[in-house]
Amino acid sequence: MGKLDSLTVLFVEDEKELRNALMSAIGDEFGKFIVAIDGDDGLKKFKKFKPDLVITDILMPIKDGLEMAKGIKEISRETPIIVLSAFSEKDRLLKAIDVGIDKYLIKPIDPDELMLSINLLADELLSVDKIIELGGGYQFDKNKKVLIKNTEIIPLTKKELLFISILVRNLGVFVLHEEIKKYVWTNKNVTDAAIRTFIKRVREKTGKEFIKNIPGLGYKINSDI
Repeated sequence: MGKLDSLTVLFVEDEKELRNALMSAIGDEFGKFIVAIDGDDGLKKFKKFKPDLVITDILMPIKDGLEMAKGIKEISRETPIIVLSAFSEKDRLLKAIDVGIDKYLIKPIDPDELMLSINLLADELLSVDKIIELGGGYQFDKNKKVLIKNTEIIPLTKKELLFISILVRNLGVFVLHEEIKKYVWTNKNVTDAAIRTFIKRVREKTGKEFIKNIPGLGYKINSDI
């Protein structure tokens, strides 16, 4: 059994021939390979099947790939998304990056290149080391998405978990305010005062020394506690 056999993949493409061609080329590599015909259908199937990975075209009727990707990232920020597009214009690429796309491939798609990208993302998804040691008795379980202190789970809200997740992904370095806003609040208008209040609440739950900050710059997990 290969590492991809345990993955559920959602492929979103409005052109039937391309949909069938890619399904024939790589569909058998995965545990489940689900197809959707546009972004609206894709978002519904994402909610229903909870796939591990999403591959999508950009230009589609009803709801395009980037709109769908934005919706997916609001539900599950951690789910990797690969965008396929015939367009190589800078503005589309920048939009894809802004939405949080993990990989951007230009059509015509080479199945080998696509599989290489999927394998790299799968390595991260299926990483054996699901428990991250943070120091001071703290651990983060990547699989269950929980913060633990001395074997006890610290109860956190969805936004608080997103905040801790981005700090865990950037252990040892400060995460800038702008990155935090984008990741936790998905670019919604949020004031610096609101962020400070939010961090204060997190510190009340985790312990004051757990999160270190440089005023005006950003935050990091204090692994020296």
